[in-house]
Amino acid sequence: LELAAHGYDIAGVATSLTSGIEDTKREVEAHGQRFLPVVADVGALDEHGRITDEVMTAFGRIDVLVNNAGVAPKVRLDILDTTDESFDRLIDINLRGPFFLTQRVTAQMIKQTEAAAGYAPKIVFITSISSNVASTNRAEYCISKAGLSMAAQTYAVRLAEYGINVYEIRPGMTDTDMIDSYSAAVREGAAKNTTLGRLGQPRDIADVVAFLASGAEPRQ
Repeated sequence: LELAAHGYDIAGVATSLTSGIEDTKREVEAHGQRFLPVVADVGALDEHGRITDEVMTAFGRIDVLVNNAGVAPKVRLDILDTTDESFDRLIDINLRGPFFLTQRVTAQMIKQTEAAAGYAPKIVFITSISSNVASTNRAEYCISKAGLSMAAQTYAVRLAEYGINVYEIRPGMTDTDMIDSYSAAVREGAAKNTTLGRLGQPRDIADVVAFLASGAEPRQ
C-alpha cells in the first residue's frame, strides 16, 4: 500500500486468493494504481517462471522486488527436537524460494537496464533481527533468515555492475499475526528492549521499503 501511494503498480504473490489479497487490491486501486494478484507458492521453484511471466504480461517491466515471504515454525521446538519437516518448510519459503525468485527476476531486471540507460531497479530483502540473534526454540527460523541476509549481501555485490541496488531490512519483533500466540509478558519485554519502547509496526517497515524504492520521505 505504501508503494502504491508512491505511484507503483503492485503484483502481490499469495498461495490463494484470500480476502486479504482482495482487500489489498481494492486499497491499491484506491490509490489509483493497478494490482495484480498472482496465485503461487514462492517456495515452489517451478512456479517462479509463471510469476515473472504474469507480472511482465500485466505491467511490461519490474522496477522493484520485495522479498517479504516468511513463515514461522508451526510449533516451536527446542533445537534438540527440531524436525526435518519444519526445517525444510522454513528453508523452502524463507530462503530457497526468495533466493531463486530473485535470480529469475534479476535476469529480467538486467535486460531492462541494458535496454534503457539510467534505469535502476531495486531489490529489497525483508529478513529479521533473528539473522544474528539466536533463538534456541526456533532455530530453523533463525537459520533461514541468516541465510537470507547473506543472499542479500551476495546479490548486492554481484548486481552492482548493473546498477541494481540490493537492500536488506532486519525488523525486530513486529505487531503482526505472526506473534498472535505470544503472551503479553513476552510482548512487553520485547517492547522495553527497543529504543522506542514499543513493538515494530508494519508501517515502519513499509516506510523504509518505499524510501529505498523511490527515495520518497515517509508520508505523515
